[in-house]
Amino acid sequence: MPHTFDPKDQKLNAPSFNKLIEPIKDLLVGAPLLMSRGNRPLQMDFDHQLKALIYFHLEEHSSGRALIQALNEDDFAREQVAPPDGIMKSSFSEAINSRGLEQLQYIYQGLRAKAPNLLPHKYAELGELVSIDGSLIDAVFSMTWADYRDGSKKAKVHLGFDLNHSIPSKIYLTDGKADERPFVSQILSAGQTGVMDRYYQCHKNFDLWQSEGKHFVCRIKASTRKSVVTENAIPINSIIFYDAIVLLGTPRVNQTRKTVRLVGFQIDNVRYWVATDRFDLTAEQIALIYKLRWDIEKFFGWWKRHLRVYHLIARSKYGLMVQVLAGLITYMLLAIYCHEHHAEKVSIRRVRELRNKIKNETRDVGRNLSSIQNVKEQYVPFSNAKT
Repeated sequence: MPHTFDPKDQKLNAPSFNKLIEPIKDLLVGAPLLMSRGNRPLQMDFDHQLKALIYFHLEEHSSGRALIQALNEDDFAREQVAPPDGIMKSSFSEAINSRGLEQLQYIYQGLRAKAPNLLPHKYAELGELVSIDGSLIDAVFSMTWADYRDGSKKAKVHLGFDLNHSIPSKIYLTDGKADERPFVSQILSAGQTGVMDRYYQCHKNFDLWQSEGKHFVCRIKASTRKSVVTENAIPINSIIFYDAIVLLGTPRVNQTRKTVRLVGFQIDNVRYWVATDRFDLTAEQIALIYKLRWDIEKFFGWWKRHLRVYHLIARSKYGLMVQVLAGLITYMLLAIYCHEHHAEKVSIRRVRELRNKIKNETRDVGRNLSSIQNVKEQYVPFSNAKT
């Protein structure tokens, strides 16, 4: 049976919730079918699992217990999000920690491919820009796979953020002490420009990315040794104070084999040194690209604070990836919704407005259903009357 979000299959239907999930309805039709791994039938199919996770992030629930309580007690959640027979904590935990990852990856990749056609395309003249960074997730001691240091458990998300459309792109999950730099080649596609902070400085990787046809704009340490090949003219009255083609590092130790462009600029008395292989842009454009890197920091902060993504409802690595992917899907759905209905970027004001609309629509439908039922009950005694 194909997956579907049928707006007619529940009593308390909220049009705004259906508008929010509209972009993934066609993707559900082609999603891999979620199968039970034993003789017992599924207590929660993928449609309900996905809707429950979207609802979790949308409503800023702080725990799995709060979500389960809402699925059993909140009129909208019970009627339109939860399975028809309800869901128990044990069944929900089993579903999150062991099922749905393949289906969520399919939905995420499909939505990621669709979203750029639905959202504004900024900075087109700068090419495809992807900011890359990692973010730690506090784990509990029972999460033995999440190695970090003695007395502490953490997982780490390695994320690419599409700066042109302000949405996440590729994502990987590891233990907290995993190195972030090897993931650059996995996140970037040929022709894209990775935008990174100083931690990602690696001269060997600068050569590797160029050989792979992947571009970079990466801040480096001011003390890095530079062997100048060619100096470029410095614009007058500009934030740029340095622009040259160089080899970075110490010869026969860690020097780059391929030349890179090094741009220096100053903002608020802070000097930035940025290495890049983008020889086609002006120095001011290189500075702008690096300034855009902060968009991924803003995303992580907003995502954590307002969608409660890092409030764990899963303990396994599998389950945490399920939770994170659902959080990314929710964010992209909100980005599309806010643009289509308000011509704005995602904001907590619009998210709260959407929550309230869903609640109000549910109340309105509930009152209408009650009115219809009352009319029917009043009409029943006369239905068999003789005339």
